[in-house]
Amino acid sequence: MRSLFALKTESIVLLAIASFICGCGAESRSPSGEAHVEAMPRTVANPTDELPPTEGTETYAHVIENGILPVVDHPLSTFSIDTDTASYSNIRRFLLQGQLPPPDAVRIEECLNYFTYNYPPPDGDAPFSIHAEVAGCPWNPAHRLAKLGIQGRTVSSEQRPAANLVFLLDVSGSMNHPKKLPLLKESMRLLVEQLGESDHIAIVVYAGAAGMVLPSTSASQAKKIGDAIDQLQAGGSTNGAIGITLAYEIAVENMVPNGINRVILCTDGDFNVGITDRTQLTSLIEDKAKSGVFLSVLGFGMGNIKDDTMEGLADRGNGNYAYIDSFNEAKKVLVDQVSGTLVTIAKDVKIQVHFNPAQVAGYRLIGYDNRRLANRDFADDTKDAGEIGAGHSVTALYEIVPANTPAPDAEAVTSEPSAPRNAGSELFTVKLRYKQPNDHSSLESQFTVNDRGTSFKEASSDFRFAAAVTQFAMLLKNSAHRGQATFESTLELKDSARNDPKGYRTEFFELVRQARGLRNNSAPRINVPAD
Repeated sequence: MRSLFALKTESIVLLAIASFICGCGAESRSPSGEAHVEAMPRTVANPTDELPPTEGTETYAHVIENGILPVVDHPLSTFSIDTDTASYSNIRRFLLQGQLPPPDAVRIEECLNYFTYNYPPPDGDAPFSIHAEVAGCPWNPAHRLAKLGIQGRTVSSEQRPAANLVFLLDVSGSMNHPKKLPLLKESMRLLVEQLGESDHIAIVVYAGAAGMVLPSTSASQAKKIGDAIDQLQAGGSTNGAIGITLAYEIAVENMVPNGINRVILCTDGDFNVGITDRTQLTSLIEDKAKSGVFLSVLGFGMGNIKDDTMEGLADRGNGNYAYIDSFNEAKKVLVDQVSGTLVTIAKDVKIQVHFNPAQVAGYRLIGYDNRRLANRDFADDTKDAGEIGAGHSVTALYEIVPANTPAPDAEAVTSEPSAPRNAGSELFTVKLRYKQPNDHSSLESQFTVNDRGTSFKEASSDFRFAAAVTQFAMLLKNSAHRGQATFESTLELKDSARNDPKGYRTEFFELVRQARGLRNNSAPRINVPAD
């Protein structure tokens, strides 16, 4: 593997938000909606914008890791699904730079969901299928491990409805880096190549101000769109809020009934003028999401990434969040998985697990630390939750303390079952609620899961690979629940990478070796503030 990122000091060309040169000029607009045709003016950035982003200004939200809960007090576990993958590709970027990632950059569920698993597709018109597997827990042999999997139905390019897309592109000074704006432009060109004449693209850019450099245009006009992308240059401060407002306004104006209506925000998340507070920004996005326009957030670059802001925007905007660390990752997200990135097949998807106290003394939801919901929110259709894209899969793991198992620590689950052993043979019951993309009322399904006593060695390769990814993430987080997990024991599971047509699993084990070497050499973690 080769290094994908290198920090370099370089001069930044100070330019306006962008220029679009195509015949008679470019149409620019203010958020008020007034439009006129002119070449967009260039402005001079503030002196502070001349400095490249420095190492150590990245920010990640700090969340408390889920602990083991006693079933006698907490029989229900409720959470929102998450199909984001940004954390894994960001971790890869750190490791290939020769650095261990900061613990708060590691979100276990996003590492799990970076990979596909061999879940059978749904039958008929069902939006997704649901699967479960239970086996031994490799990092704590006294416990059991349960894997829940959701597989979204695929949508071919012929079946995909017409798309109304607005590219909302950050062209501020902080984007002037080889792994930022140039990679962003390559990524957008890739996406344009996947679209057809019934699809339309508008381009909005923002720096200190915002403007529309391309009105909604058929994707069949590839040269016109490509010219608009080619002319983008970086310079100025970052007023993301005004760009968000304009992008959603344009998306609503060009709304396609029963089609794909989506804003694609490409940024490093470093909003430094206008509305800069993360809470206010996410509230703005939450309000805009009511329009029926979905959101995708693509993160770029390094040194000043505001991961906490980008994750929050995607969560509140009925969207998904991916981090683009290379051209190959852009191809994965915008070519190989383009339907999942663009097409939402179910929204506000919530899972509630009801554990049987006759079989379970305690449990821990692994990851999804900031996706937990109050149990009462499960049936409340006003409460927001995650979305599933076409072809996407969602995986979640529970570490389970069987009834009559000695409590491992003071978090302490009771070792006595709170119900008779004949109260039921099921391990737990899973309920799932979701809405169709254009509906406001949810549907519910449920199924029960039994523990057949399968050992970890007897588990499927998918199960063992998911466990390997979880161990790796727990080690990088310095999780208090990592038990007997080590990088060495994780590498022993490399046989689970045999079914690997795209090479992602093989690459994963290379990253495990890289992390082991860095840890053994006492490589320092990058020093970044947590929010």
